[in-house]
Amino acid sequence: MNLESTQSNETEQVLVVGAGPVGLWVAAELALAGVPTLVVERAVERSPHSKAMGVHPRTVEVLAMRGVEKEFLAEGGRVPTWHFGMLDNRLDLRELDTPYPFLLSIPQLRTEQLFERRALDLGVRILRGHGVTGLTQDDSAVTVELDGPDGPYALTARYVVGADGAGSTVRKAAGVDFPGSDATTFGYVGEVVLDDPPVPPVISAHNTDGALITVPLGGGRFRIAGLDSVRQGRDDGFTFEDLRATTTRVAGSDFGMRDPGWLSRFGNTTRIAATYRKGRVLLAGDAAHMHFPAGGVGLNVGVQDAMNLGWKLAAQVQGRAAPGLLDSYHDERHPVGLELAEHTLAQTALIGAATPEQRELRKLVNDLVGSVPQLNRALADKLSGLDVAYPGTHPLVGKRFPAAAEHLHRGRPVLLTDLEEAADLAARLGFETAGGPGAVVVRPDGHVWWAADEADTEADVLAGLTALGTTF
Repeated sequence: MNLESTQSNETEQVLVVGAGPVGLWVAAELALAGVPTLVVERAVERSPHSKAMGVHPRTVEVLAMRGVEKEFLAEGGRVPTWHFGMLDNRLDLRELDTPYPFLLSIPQLRTEQLFERRALDLGVRILRGHGVTGLTQDDSAVTVELDGPDGPYALTARYVVGADGAGSTVRKAAGVDFPGSDATTFGYVGEVVLDDPPVPPVISAHNTDGALITVPLGGGRFRIAGLDSVRQGRDDGFTFEDLRATTTRVAGSDFGMRDPGWLSRFGNTTRIAATYRKGRVLLAGDAAHMHFPAGGVGLNVGVQDAMNLGWKLAAQVQGRAAPGLLDSYHDERHPVGLELAEHTLAQTALIGAATPEQRELRKLVNDLVGSVPQLNRALADKLSGLDVAYPGTHPLVGKRFPAAAEHLHRGRPVLLTDLEEAADLAARLGFETAGGPGAVVVRPDGHVWWAADEADTEADVLAGLTALGTTF
């Protein structure tokens, strides 16, 4: 592929950079709305290692909104409790207000395979072995420089979505600041076979030497992740012998570990992009927020970024968006990224508690999580993504509405009402309609967009629908 021939090609509508879960999901959302979308990925092949293992309840709700949850539910293991900061007392997910009150244990590798299949089925084009090296933009388009199997080339896109990870080339090339803090604490992860696994198989352990959690992967393999206080001052990698030694020190046994697979070390560098949108460039997932992987929330927040962005960007590209709709992506998701950074830093502090004062604080928080149901529920809501609500002028606006999931499969908003004229107008606007008391509009991402007050007349409802300003 040469530079000249590529530059003569037609402008892409949207270029998504990164074929991880976030990039694939936003591409699928765009394609569902009828926007031709190209995904480029620097890696030639998908990594066999799964950075993430947990699909949280809100993400399962997202899958259900598109009617693709069944395969995930069939393949994933259902985990009824989860940890916060590797505390001994766990968060009870079973009482959460959701059709899916559990964490779904499924490797990121499999999640990516299922997301890619959906994207391809919807017509998304994916190019592997094509890495972005730079970009420039003007008022009408973005020119993207890439390096592919045949050498460097360029293409033009109306919009670019950077879903290319924490080291995002897109973010850097767009000149988006990435403020935050450098790593002060380092964790590790290892995947091994355990011949004498713990009972129950998911355990948390903590002492002055560090902390760890075990998660079964199936077939006798386990993931062990944690923090090793002994190794905090070292930066010489992480070996199988290191994993065996730290597991023995912290848990009292190596559980008969053998056959190591993936071994990695990581820090608690925490950064949030100053803006999720800069002109025609948008950021999602780790490209927008970098944090210690505590609680397994990163993939989930990224997929929810993609769900929020997809329908808005599609409306913008197709010329049917209300003014400010695309800007609302930053307005709604940036605060979620900031809160993600805050609670992962808090968890890191609990995981790494080593001094007598820190250990007493950890003990206090652990006791409260085990004895105050309201606190347990609040933290469970936070980690599961169920507590996310966007600002609105009506008590319902911005809140999630999982009961509408079956009406959202086509990626269009749904009006729930028994008012005939309102339903007719909604249909003309391209909305789905379904029966229900009052009048509530649920966005394509499952959050309430507009709701009538109790005293509103049908004329008020018609005016409210028209004022949304976006058609489908």
